[in-house]
Amino acid sequence: MMLEVKNLKVNFSTPRGILQAVRGVSFNLEEGKFLGIVGESGSGKSVTAASIMNLIPHNGLISGEVLMNGKRPLSMSNKELLSFRGPEIAMIFQEPGRSFDPIYNIKKTFFETFKAHDPSINEEDSEVKTIKLLKEVHLPQPEDRLKNFPHQFSGGQLQRIMIALALASEPNLLIADEPTTALDVTIQAEIVELLKELKKNRKLAVIFITHDIELVSRLADRIIVMYNGLIMENNTAGNIINNPHHPYTRGLMDSLPDFGSHYSTHTLISIPGSVPDPISLIQGCPFAPRCSLVKYECHDMLPDPDRKDGTYRCIIEGPKGENTSG
Repeated sequence: MMLEVKNLKVNFSTPRGILQAVRGVSFNLEEGKFLGIVGESGSGKSVTAASIMNLIPHNGLISGEVLMNGKRPLSMSNKELLSFRGPEIAMIFQEPGRSFDPIYNIKKTFFETFKAHDPSINEEDSEVKTIKLLKEVHLPQPEDRLKNFPHQFSGGQLQRIMIALALASEPNLLIADEPTTALDVTIQAEIVELLKELKKNRKLAVIFITHDIELVSRLADRIIVMYNGLIMENNTAGNIINNPHHPYTRGLMDSLPDFGSHYSTHTLISIPGSVPDPISLIQGCPFAPRCSLVKYECHDMLPDPDRKDGTYRCIIEGPKGENTSG
């Protein structure tokens, strides 16, 4: 197993109290596999991903265990993390325009990245490697764009450059944190196809974080559904889409709009209510206040996620397709 995450918990100290962002998350990822993590804002998706790389700010406290090819990033020194981030795991973020230094052109940006992991590299070798990477991510005419600055590229082009930059250190795992959020639908599809191509050609493992369960289903081998810092369901992409078990997963599926539908003839279903406050956590299942299938026991107990017919954290075994969103 390439990546093992065991009972990961992340708390943040805030003026209002302790914010429990991730509450005992466990999962595995095999080499070359594609894992999707979905859920609403505040569900703990991005914090989980950042914790794997030990990128949590100083007011955060991480507990649990992360093993990446036998290495333990949560116990590494800052110097050890410099050689771990990049060669082992790389990350791309949403809104790529905010990830670049505006005073560095693309050539300089890549040179600094290469030099961080190989101090002996010269500018000529860096340029050759940069052009090769930019061609791999299908950036048009890369030789002519090396002197351009970030503001001279479109959002889609910047995301391609960011992916190339993440690949510069030959990582085994690429974490994509909502990489298509700020892009239009056409460019989203192109980025998705690019990630599929890289996974196949490089045997690259990918963790793809998104709000869009339908989008990630086209890519992922497995999908994790998170809510309020917990994994509510973890299964193959096919089972998640075609036979979701947890009421929250089914609520997300029910909320997907039908292609070609019009508001005058179709009502867009939504999940009522909002995600609970991660500082003032409720007892029992956190989805209980929003669930139309809620039972009395749901307010008192939080079921173990491992069930006889899959991994989902619910006492209810509702049929496929039942509307759970009220």
